[in-house]
Amino acid sequence: MNSPLGQQCVNTLRFLSVDMVQKANSGHPGLPLGAAAMAYALWTGHLKHNPADPKWPDRDRFVLSAGHGSALLYSLLHMTGYDLSLDDLKQFRQWGSKAPGHPERGHTPGVEITTGPLGQGLANAVGMAIAEVHLAARYNRDGHTPVDHRTWAIVSDGDLMEGVAAEAASLAGHLKLGKLVCLYDDNRVTLSAGTDITFSEDLALRFQAYGWHTLVVDDGNDLEAIHAALAAARAETARPTLILVRTHIGFGSPEQDSFKAHGSPLGVEDVMRTKQALGWPVEPTFLVPVAARDHFRMALTQGEQVQADWNGRMQRYAQTFPELSAELLGRLNGDLPQGWDGDIPVFDADEKGIATRVAGGRVMNAIAPRLPALFGGSADLDPSTHTALKGQGTFNPPLLAGEDAQGSDAGGWNLAGRNLHFGVREHAMGAIVNGMAAHGGYLAFGSTFFIFSDYMRPAIRLAALMGLHVVHVFTHDSIAVGEDGPTHQPVEQLASLRAMPNLRLIRPADANETAVAWRVAVETRDRPVLLVLTRQDLPILDRSHFASAEGLRRGAYVVLDALAANSSPSLPDLILLASGSEVALILAAAQRLQAGGVAVRCVSMPSWDLFDAQPQSYRDEVLPPAVKARLAVELGASLGWHRYVGDHGDVLGVDRFGASAPADALMPEYGFTVDNVVAGAHRLIDASNRLF
Repeated sequence: MNSPLGQQCVNTLRFLSVDMVQKANSGHPGLPLGAAAMAYALWTGHLKHNPADPKWPDRDRFVLSAGHGSALLYSLLHMTGYDLSLDDLKQFRQWGSKAPGHPERGHTPGVEITTGPLGQGLANAVGMAIAEVHLAARYNRDGHTPVDHRTWAIVSDGDLMEGVAAEAASLAGHLKLGKLVCLYDDNRVTLSAGTDITFSEDLALRFQAYGWHTLVVDDGNDLEAIHAALAAARAETARPTLILVRTHIGFGSPEQDSFKAHGSPLGVEDVMRTKQALGWPVEPTFLVPVAARDHFRMALTQGEQVQADWNGRMQRYAQTFPELSAELLGRLNGDLPQGWDGDIPVFDADEKGIATRVAGGRVMNAIAPRLPALFGGSADLDPSTHTALKGQGTFNPPLLAGEDAQGSDAGGWNLAGRNLHFGVREHAMGAIVNGMAAHGGYLAFGSTFFIFSDYMRPAIRLAALMGLHVVHVFTHDSIAVGEDGPTHQPVEQLASLRAMPNLRLIRPADANETAVAWRVAVETRDRPVLLVLTRQDLPILDRSHFASAEGLRRGAYVVLDALAANSSPSLPDLILLASGSEVALILAAAQRLQAGGVAVRCVSMPSWDLFDAQPQSYRDEVLPPAVKARLAVELGASLGWHRYVGDHGDVLGVDRFGASAPADALMPEYGFTVDNVVAGAHRLIDASNRLF
């Protein structure tokens, strides 16, 4: 039997949420009405947090994966004492509000992750749980537990229908993430219908097959039963837990158990009827009873105490393990260790060269021993992406007798291992990496072939939206993949990802540009970084003849000015621009053009967003406005390059799908030859001379 105070607190959450939605005339009242009881039980009885310090490192993480129920989360944050006022709630979904339509990390104090696109939050929670387990394995010692917290999530039927959730849940079960608990809002209604029309599987059996512990609460308003289930979940340490809580969407409203309660305000009359049905005063709106407020605000006192206890543990830990303590705190603060890049190689000039994926692997293994925050892996492709951290161990529960250990790192299977095998789960990889970054203490990375970035795009977009510092290593970056054919040959991906705001994409031209690209990737703080690397070998440029690869830091730089004897001392006749593997092509073309008396400038342009961030004076220095003859060369869609070549320039790109053939055969078929670049250059020069 629920206590009167407990019931009052639950109804406070319900009707703050309902009033928010009604005042905004926009939002989702159904989930808050149905799930308020489980949220109340979790937040007041089991969640370890300190509302006065939302960034306390050892707090439990809470993810509202069903982000459309944001009004419930804002009600919880306000009631427990986070910096979210009642006036903020009254501005729900309005311009400048701290209570936007879906939860946004960095916008609302206490919101751990941006959610709304369904399935993402559950996968983010898996990443947070991985981060906690890994940090604990690295830093906890007998009698000392600086890392000891849990990850909780509320998930919906929509979350569990999404493929990303299946990928993430499968991996979570395999990894035995015992500190991950998901409460399933089992209301059996979607936005447009009952779940019977699309979703009839046995979720308990499904998650048991993944290796999860499952519990059932038959009545989502039974606080005693919910508390018991949460306690049982906490006691289970060897498996993640899914608690299936039978709820009723729009509970107490005239539209209870109807899809009509999902995503529309109830309306003035139905708000009144709902309040009356649940014994709540119709007026005033945004009512917060004193007893309920005082009960919720105990979170401040309790949070202060648990954080103080942790501070004491940290002091004792620092005295006993000063080096480990300093390393842990540095990671949690996001600090880069002194000399982290001291071992990054400088690659000697080599006409044959190496693939930038190989160079990237060498750089990663040079920085990994000095940068313990570097942690991640690939979607079953590390032999091809060259992203394995050698000797750093495989993140997995300890190997059991009879398990197949092939493909393991020499460091063995352990929870402190730094190579995370995601399996063939690209979408989950992107979202899990986001969760690790949001948790804190990591420079998390993922890797796969560039074409499969398409599977990851929703997670990449959310990383950009949140400004999360993650790195993705994408290899096999063009039709030069060759024999694998058009299914594996990216064409439009460069243009598509360059269009995404707050994203840093870098496509280096050789091994030394790759080394600088990794420096930039590590030093970046406010956005995800994508490194786009080749399968094929590329010449390592002789930097005594060509400009320093450090020019990559500015996004584009003059790698060579090949001036003819009779040319202007200040302006070339032609500018050739390229990124990645095509820089070697334009340099070869420039040599021929120079021999023919053409003053040609070659510009390596590995990162558009870095170049666009430079002062106009620098951009004009690299691309003088007076030089109209410009040819961009890239093994990808031409879309976007015209902003740099102008109305009188041209682009040699790939605006059709690739084909299955050796790369050496494909290049001439698609026009990527010295002869074709030279011919295109002459056409542009002739046209420019006629115009001017």
